[in-house]
Amino acid sequence: MIRRGPAGGVAPLPDTSVRLIRILAVTVFLEWLGATAIVPMLPVYIRQLGGTDGLAGLVMASFFAAGVLFQYPVGRLSDRLGRKPVLVGGLVIYSLASFAFLLHIAPAMAILLRGLQGLGAGASAVAALAMVSGAVAVERRGRAFASIYGAQISGMAVGPLIGAIVGVHHMWIMFLGSGVVCLIACVPALRIVEPPEEAARRLERTNADGSVAPLARVQWNRSMAGAMVAAAALGLTTGIYDICWTLLMVSRGAAGWEIGVSWTLFAVPFVVAARPSGWLADHMDRRYLVLGGIGLAMVFCAGYPFIPVVPLLMVLGGTEALGFAAAMPSLQSLLTQGSAPSEVGRIQGMYGTTQTACTAVSAALAGAAFAYARWLPFLSASVFTAVALTVAALVWRTVPGHVHPRFEQIEVDADAPVDAQAAVGVSSEVQ
Repeated sequence: MIRRGPAGGVAPLPDTSVRLIRILAVTVFLEWLGATAIVPMLPVYIRQLGGTDGLAGLVMASFFAAGVLFQYPVGRLSDRLGRKPVLVGGLVIYSLASFAFLLHIAPAMAILLRGLQGLGAGASAVAALAMVSGAVAVERRGRAFASIYGAQISGMAVGPLIGAIVGVHHMWIMFLGSGVVCLIACVPALRIVEPPEEAARRLERTNADGSVAPLARVQWNRSMAGAMVAAAALGLTTGIYDICWTLLMVSRGAAGWEIGVSWTLFAVPFVVAARPSGWLADHMDRRYLVLGGIGLAMVFCAGYPFIPVVPLLMVLGGTEALGFAAAMPSLQSLLTQGSAPSEVGRIQGMYGTTQTACTAVSAALAGAAFAYARWLPFLSASVFTAVALTVAALVWRTVPGHVHPRFEQIEVDADAPVDAQAAVGVSSEVQ
């Protein structure tokens, strides 16, 4: 945590928080390196097992479906049991599901295994973000989130490239490697030291007979509500790209290597910009960074189907990544502003569920829309994103955009001072 000096200055971040972010960054990088390596060739592998294209689509969709179903429950579990057990448990579940692909399975069984991978990945992602929300002071939270997202995108940049090089004829290597790498990610995760405050909160909820008291209700506020709307906008755009980007590149005559490089060109600028974006989140109005960053992506999304030149599409894709990099740390900082550490697991679960659900719906509709007209999914996503950003801007209009230490670990209830309630804009509660 950042501590306030006697003159009101900001003291350096203690080694415990610095160490936590470094460990989480390594863990997240390894996790997404292994998790994304199997993605490029998985649909082709399902075909080789004897599955249809429709079944391959169900296999890919099951990953998102698991996120929608389980991210809030695992967030709630992390608030009850602690973040570390959920983080490690998610990594282990993903590894075991990857190893199960090595068995002689029926094509339909891949739906269950991919769903288990989605459960594991969702659990570890929620737990990692909840750790940051609960352990890092709000003044540095933007930079902390930027480190986590930078590590995640770095893994996503390398993993698919490895998978494409190994190829579908050696998928067993990718399943084995994916499982092993995620198990290796457990090694740094197990070194995480639980903050004393987290253990104390669990002890407070433990009754004399050993039973555990129910969690207090999550306090909704305008900062959180606007972040949920922005998460929906992110999910809509992500779903379009997951399905239609490769199809658009192919329709423009792109070679296989150009498609692969286009995905890498998106990841590299994001990683490079992550650190300065985190600094901006801690020093500028985060609302403008979120609305501007996602708004930039919206404009690019609307323009892609009208660009016939493949190299230009590749360059613009990398430029668009700067908008996402600017938005993500600020969005996470606004999401948990004014929230108590005891509820950030559930908040991260709700955020992940919102984004994943919108990604799944968008991806499900995008393929048919692209077949009807290449511009339709891109323009539709841009219109819906514009509406979502307008709503978020209206919700955030009274939310302070700059970070302030008074937002740190505020327990807001009916008896809270009026200025604290106004600062976070409490509207309702959720169990």
